[in-house]
Parts: sequence; C-alpha cells; structure tokens
Amino acid sequence: MVAVIGYGFTRISEHWDKSLRELACESIQAALMNANMEKPEALFVGNMSGATVSGQQHLGALIADWCGFSGIEAYTIEAADASGAAAFRSAFLAIASGFIDTAVVCGVEQMTDVLPDYMTFATSLGSDYDYEVSCGITQTSLFALIARMYMQEFGAMREDLGMFAINSHRNAVANPFAIYRKEINIDTLLKSPMACDPLSVFDCSPVCDGSASVVLCSEKALKTNRAVRVIGSSVATDTMMIATRKDPLYLKSANDSSKRAYAMAKKKPEDIGLFELFDAYTILAAMQLEACGFANRGEGYLLARNNEIGIRGKIPICTMGGLKARGNPIGATGVYQIAEVTQQLLEEAGKNQVTCTTGMAQSIGGPGSTAVTHILEAV
Repeated sequence: MVAVIGYGFTRISEHWDKSLRELACESIQAALMNANMEKPEALFVGNMSGATVSGQQHLGALIADWCGFSGIEAYTIEAADASGAAAFRSAFLAIASGFIDTAVVCGVEQMTDVLPDYMTFATSLGSDYDYEVSCGITQTSLFALIARMYMQEFGAMREDLGMFAINSHRNAVANPFAIYRKEINIDTLLKSPMACDPLSVFDCSPVCDGSASVVLCSEKALKTNRAVRVIGSSVATDTMMIATRKDPLYLKSANDSSKRAYAMAKKKPEDIGLFELFDAYTILAAMQLEACGFANRGEGYLLARNNEIGIRGKIPICTMGGLKARGNPIGATGVYQIAEVTQQLLEEAGKNQVTCTTGMAQSIGGPGSTAVTHILEAV
C-alpha cells in the first residue's frame, strides 16, 4: 500500500516577490508539518517551465538543498501541464517497488515574471513545436478550434460550456489558496472579452505562480490513521498533433489512462465520489467527463447544463475551484489536484466538503497528448 499522509499549498497568485525555490520550500514545509515528518527519503519535483521562464534547471537538487535535504534522492519530472501528476506517479512507483518508504512530491511554477507574450510561448511548448508552435498556434487557439467543432457536432452552446467556469468560481470562494475567490454568472461570462472565439477569458484558466506538495509513505512507514490510499495510478499518451488524430473531439489518452486506473483500483465511474479534472479550458472539462465514463459521447456539457457537477451533484468536479478559479500554475497543478482529493477524503475541505470515500484526479499534458490519472480512497 502507498498512502498520502500530508499536504501543503501556497496561495496561487502572481508571486513577484518569491522565487521558484522559495515557493517550493514553502509548500514542502507545510506538507511535512501536516504529515508530522521532518525529512523524506526522496523528493520528486513536477515542473514544466523552470528552464524557459525561470532560467533554472536541476530543480531536484536546488530545492532539496534549499529545504535542507541535501543528500537525498531528488530530481525533476516534466510532462508539460501534467508534470505534477507525473511526479506523483513517479513517487508512487518508487514506494510501491519497495526501494524507498517515504517521499515528498512538490509541484512548482513561477510564470509571471515574464511578459505575457513570452508566457504564452512557454505554455505552448507542450504542443508540437515543428508543426504547430512554429506556425503561431497556441494552446488557447487549439482548444478554441476544438470547442467550435464540438459545438457544431453536438449542439452545445457557449453558455453550456460556461457553466463549468461558473461551478469552479463558486467552489473557489471558500478556498483560501485560490486566486479568484468570486462567483460569476452566465451574463458576466458571455459579456467578457474573447480570448479566442468561441472561448472567452472566463473559459480559460489563468496561468500563475504557486506550489503544492504531498507526502507519501509505504505501509511499513505508516504510523497514523490520518491517511488516504493510492489505489489506482496510470499514464497514457496520444499524438502530439491534433491534426493526426482520427477524432480530435475524443481524448484517447484520458480514456486509456482512466480505464487502466479503474482496473487497478477495481472501481467504475459510478464508484467515484468526486473528480478533480483538468479544466484548463471549459471545453476540456466536457471532453474529460466523456472520456472518463461519466457521460456519453457528446453529452459531457449536459452535466454542467443540468447542474450535476456541483458539490452536491451527481459527480462533483473542481471542488476547490479547479484550474479556472483556484488557478493553474502549470507544472504544479497536478499536485494541487492530488492534495485537494486528499483534503476531501480526510474530511478537511471545510465548506466545500463532499461526502465520499473515493476520489479521482486527472491531469492533461499539452493538447491531450498525456493523461495521468490517480484514484485515492480513504483508509
């Protein structure tokens, strides 16, 4: 058994006064304190843009040194937007294999010290550079094209997709670590400026700074009942280019990854009590719900239209604000998701508490090229 026994966050914001290493250390120390542990055997860092934005590679050694862990096993895992989730899987495998008993997973990103155009370039590097990025296409424009196709194919309206953002903002109000703690309504969304038609700025998650960490341990090292078990873990990939997929409206990586995680956990979609999905764009939320078996093909948006995704709904999603309102510090987001599922299963989510014993988190890297899925269960 591999268990999560502690978590820690920094508030997501534009942290111009803090460096990447300072953000990482803040969440690591909070997670260790939460787990009542002094020092792990290993540190796995999830980060996408340290080299391109912060001018810093070798984050494992850097952060271990800064936290006073010099000498431990430590390195960085990169899988574009899914970097944090991939780092968590690496730690899970290391403990499950029996080579180590304790580990900290830290997701960290410091993105806002550069101009917006360069930030857009940096976040686009999870796509195919030779055939997409070099031609000027961005993540936002790719998902805008997908949203337009989805709306034409399945009859969804802008306001249907917008309900995903409304849900996320509603849930962020009670989350002290969220960047946008204010509700929005459909009129606000429909009147907001276009980011890339048909996606408005409220359909897109904000790129920002932050760090989240979790502490994992083996059954042998588990000394507390305050823990959640990792019962499912899987990674799957798809093509880098949307144009080479048989169906651009189908997230094959998300489907493959979730199926493998369900099989490992011996669970079905109906057994999942909450789903922290990757709502970097509202269209992505609809497509993930379909790919992971919570809705039929082309009907993911109906869960939002019918208000079945709220905290008291059929399948609660983005329970602490999701990427849209909690914020999206790219490589750190996957760890925020895992920490938030842990928070829920430990019944420490306050006003946003969902009554459940099993939760799932899925991170998407690039335009669906990587999907990392984890299923956790209360001990």
